[in-house]
Amino acid sequence: MKTVKDVVVIAFLSSLLTVGKISLASVPNVEVVSFLLILYTVVFGWRYGALTAIVFATIEILIWGVGLWTVGYYFVWPLLVLLAAILPKTLQNIFGYTILSGGFGLSFGLLFAIYTAPLTNVSIWVYWLNGIMFDVVHMIGNVVVMVVLYVPTRRALEFVEERLQR
Repeated sequence: MKTVKDVVVIAFLSSLLTVGKISLASVPNVEVVSFLLILYTVVFGWRYGALTAIVFATIEILIWGVGLWTVGYYFVWPLLVLLAAILPKTLQNIFGYTILSGGFGLSFGLLFAIYTAPLTNVSIWVYWLNGIMFDVVHMIGNVVVMVVLYVPTRRALEFVEERLQR
């Protein structure tokens, strides 16, 4: 972080994640967090994406408290940022980001199972398969959100990013 402007932008982007998540909380496993983190990374760069993911995870803990899931947020969301940042040039388009977002939604439960299963003495596969239907819904939701919102949201974020460069 170099300037106050950086802090303000990350705070703003993190608040959008939080508001987006809370606004869709009544629809199980449909969220805009994956979508927005991918676009933040694409438009603002991986540093902004990673810092925003960490601030978002911290806000989640402040709102909902500490649980087994809280540790996961600190590695799962930055992992998505990393994947978006290293996506091959040929996939840096709506098609590639849709695949990334859908794949991430499908593997979300598996990523949590990797660290939660040993703590709960449950097999990783049993843990993941127990919630696979939620992950399928998560995948479908991520794909629909990306396809529907990618173009207008990217334009809006690029407009903001351009204004910030002044």
